[in-house]
Amino acid sequence: MDIESKPKVVFVTDRSKLHQQAALAAAPSKAEVIMLRRPDRPTLRRHLATADILVSERQGTVDGDAMASAPRLRLIQRLGSFVHDIDLEAARSRNIAVCRQPIRSCMAVAEHALLLTLALCKQLPEVTAIALEAGDWRPVRQTDEDTFAFNWSRRKHLRFLFGQRVGILGFGEIGAELARRLQGFAPERVYYHKRQRLPASVEADFNITYAEADALLKSSQILIVLLPYHPETEHYLNEQTLTTLPRGAVLVGCGSGRVIDEAALARALESGHLAGAALDTFEWEPLTSDNPLLPLARDPHQNVILTPHTAAGTLELAQEERQEDWENVRRLLQDRPLLYRVV
Repeated sequence: MDIESKPKVVFVTDRSKLHQQAALAAAPSKAEVIMLRRPDRPTLRRHLATADILVSERQGTVDGDAMASAPRLRLIQRLGSFVHDIDLEAARSRNIAVCRQPIRSCMAVAEHALLLTLALCKQLPEVTAIALEAGDWRPVRQTDEDTFAFNWSRRKHLRFLFGQRVGILGFGEIGAELARRLQGFAPERVYYHKRQRLPASVEADFNITYAEADALLKSSQILIVLLPYHPETEHYLNEQTLTTLPRGAVLVGCGSGRVIDEAALARALESGHLAGAALDTFEWEPLTSDNPLLPLARDPHQNVILTPHTAAGTLELAQEERQEDWENVRRLLQDRPLLYRVV
């Protein structure tokens, strides 16, 4: 491609205006970018007719028909790890490069969700508080290979991730990164639910099992909520749905804060129906002093953990990541090797 030309980039996304603006701000100055949110097929085809590059954020079908409408197309850049919905054979036959781009912030959220899950399983708030009660436990003996005070506070109900039934509610890029990390812990089953079920081959790769939302809730000893905000997901986890979870389940929230009815969650914890909860996002941010979960988080016996929306990392990481989104576009313009190339 002539690096002096102004290539047309069609950027397809499901994300909000704020995220779109951040993506546009990081775009190369040489590129003409057309931002489309959830375009229908005729609209997409119309813009692809004169497009040199297609950037597809996270998911979205790119089939042979779409490629046939784009005679100038040189690159399909998927922002994320899923490429099952891109017709790779059609791209190969047309000599169109296909690349994926791992999303570091999604990896960070997946790590944080795993951290919170393990902390709840091990009742970290309570056992940390017990360890800090130094000098209050008797008898005390110097340890050696035969002398030690195993579980000296007689904690019960400590659990493993191993052998547990884990449910992931909302399975996009973060869910995929989380599923990859869960495999090493050998849970009994990892269920997932999303609006559109993944192909069987993708489920097999991630070792996950699809379940309808109600069935997932009923089965999950550990529920990890990654749902984004939509009007229909507001307070999806409420009095009724929370009681659907098995008694003694724990909940981790790293999706939209407005998905969880925090007052209902507090009641489910106080009643003992849920054995713990950990949230990184909240209905009102920063946290307000009247949040019903705060008194529970201050009581180490309640097994409640709150973090200040830090799962995705820092503001600097977010800015760097948007620059990374365009790296292969820059490389194409400069005739340099592409990164994370699939085709």
